[in-house]
Amino acid sequence: MINDNLRIGIGYDLHRTQAGRDLVLANVKIPHTVGLAGHSDADVVLHALIDAITGAAGLPDVGEMFPNTDARFAGIDSAHLLSATMQELRQTPWAIVNVDVVVIAQTPKLSPHKAAMKQRLADLLEIEVGRVNIKGKTNEHVDAIGENRAVGCHCVVLLARRAAG
Repeated sequence: MINDNLRIGIGYDLHRTQAGRDLVLANVKIPHTVGLAGHSDADVVLHALIDAITGAAGLPDVGEMFPNTDARFAGIDSAHLLSATMQELRQTPWAIVNVDVVVIAQTPKLSPHKAAMKQRLADLLEIEVGRVNIKGKTNEHVDAIGENRAVGCHCVVLLARRAAG
């Protein structure tokens, strides 16, 4: 028998690094020598998270909902995009159970920032911080990420059907 009360979604994003921009991960400004290039604030964590949520809920992906060709989203704080996504999620029978995030960056080290990042995600998602996990990985100096030319993120979200009534 298939359990139709759970759904899982996966999200992925990658942005090139760019001098002169802030590095924003999980809606937290991380001190660093470069930021990420993008139409919005280029927060790879929130973009991957949005795709994981929408994928699990059967909603349009981040690029469909917030196209980078739309001037309304130029330079936007991705927390606004996540908020709009959560409004859409509330119209479905699904609720977030937990979130697991892997940020892939050669630098900076994320350990000093993980607690703030987890708390910020929990606040944005309106869930307990214990239901959010963030891991930082390097690419061992391999490819664009390993050469500090990009930062990537993978995210998995588990949704459960809300109780009726």
